[in-house]
Amino acid sequence: MSASRTASGRDLVITRVFDAPRELVWKAWTEPEHFKRWWGPKDFTAPVCRNDLRVGGKYLWCMRSPEGKDFYTTGVFREIVPPERLVYTDSFADEKGNVVSATEYGLGEEFPAETLVTVTLVERDGMTTMTVRHAGLPAGKMKDMTGDGWNESFDKLAASFGNQGRQGRK
Repeated sequence: MSASRTASGRDLVITRVFDAPRELVWKAWTEPEHFKRWWGPKDFTAPVCRNDLRVGGKYLWCMRSPEGKDFYTTGVFREIVPPERLVYTDSFADEKGNVVSATEYGLGEEFPAETLVTVTLVERDGMTTMTVRHAGLPAGKMKDMTGDGWNESFDKLAASFGNQGRQGRK
């Protein structure tokens, strides 16, 4: 099961349960070779993942559409508590990591220059509950972000653990 809800008018919260230890889910978020296996919606690839994994460190990630269009994001890691919590800013970017307007990717001007993503991981009985809070999104874009965005990425994340049949949405 998947819980997608708005905690406020501009926060998207998604909770997923994976049949994987917390350390493995943490690596999937923080180690580029793991991250590239699942980042992006169905049929997208992730050709670029650069992480300077330290508070104040920057990242540059790229999702490539099936048509070959690249979508870059960048930001700064604000909090890193292995293997339980990761907080980072999120902005649209060009291939060099420079922040660009969402309009560069065909999205509306209502998208802010920066949003905040918080990932928390809790392990219980070998299962990991992951909660992602994406704060600062335009209210009208919540559905787009969950359907083709986050949830399809998390389906790929579950498959990357080799146990898609046992992964659950909560």
